[in-house]
Amino acid sequence: MKRAIRSQSHLRRFLGLPESRDSSANVAERFPTFVPLELASRIRPGDPGDPILRQVLATSDELVEQPGFIDDPVGDLDADAGGGVLHKYAGRALIVTHGACAVHCRYCFRREFPYSQNSSRLQYWAPAVEYIRSDASVDEVLLSGGDPLTLTDGALDRLVGRIESIPHVRRLRIHTRLPIAIPQRITPDLVDRLARSRLSVWVVIHANHANEIDENVGSAISALKRAGISLLNQSVLLSGVNDDAKVLADLSTKLINLGVQPYYLHQLDQVRGASHFWVDIERGKQIIGELRDSLPGYAVPKYVIEHAGEKSKTPIA
Repeated sequence: MKRAIRSQSHLRRFLGLPESRDSSANVAERFPTFVPLELASRIRPGDPGDPILRQVLATSDELVEQPGFIDDPVGDLDADAGGGVLHKYAGRALIVTHGACAVHCRYCFRREFPYSQNSSRLQYWAPAVEYIRSDASVDEVLLSGGDPLTLTDGALDRLVGRIESIPHVRRLRIHTRLPIAIPQRITPDLVDRLARSRLSVWVVIHANHANEIDENVGSAISALKRAGISLLNQSVLLSGVNDDAKVLADLSTKLINLGVQPYYLHQLDQVRGASHFWVDIERGKQIIGELRDSLPGYAVPKYVIEHAGEKSKTPIA
């Protein structure tokens, strides 16, 4: 992460792209650039239309204000239970471990999230753990952020250990982009620690395009699979990235060949600055229909949208 690309100028030089003549530099000030070299190496040099590049390259489109695109589109702040816990859904509580992430995706629904006021890391997780301990209805804990795997192995071990000490918690779900962005983060020690947990461990990765999954990513995923850890993938439907049935079929095929279940295809969360990624819902339904025609049922992700305040994700098709 220390070697990651942290400016749009550096990213463009790295890929042999001309400097931008628009106001995208101002955009990058509002939502900083962060692209690890491992992910950047999978972008085709000189290709401004590359599907990975489109996810990380700031453009002046982010300055366009669109009705309905807001700072907190999924109601995270309304679900804030204090101590870094978001409690939206029955039986599940989410710990915002801290704000660091493996890559800054330009469509991120938490790009405006006030991590400094809502991260559990500053209190060393004690309030979050005590909140979960006090609510016997919570049997599943989600670790998110940011990205929980930006924690060191030692810090993650301490956090998981505290969660394991709560008798009524049975499952641990880790939402992470690191197996995709920096696959060497999946160390033998990390895999061993998760495999030894008394909890049923689920790792939810995030890939939007088959080009994100190379041999190193496959090795990281295989290490988790061999340890008996269940893996799911979430994608976001993004204009110019994966709004095409063949593209998503290629991604699903790559995932299931590695033993990863395609889980959700999210309709874009309407966060301010991401409206240019929006795909019409009718187009999304058409894509899902085409996927059902070409893939086994278990390889077709659920097409869903999240509405703030609802008790679950809402199926679209």
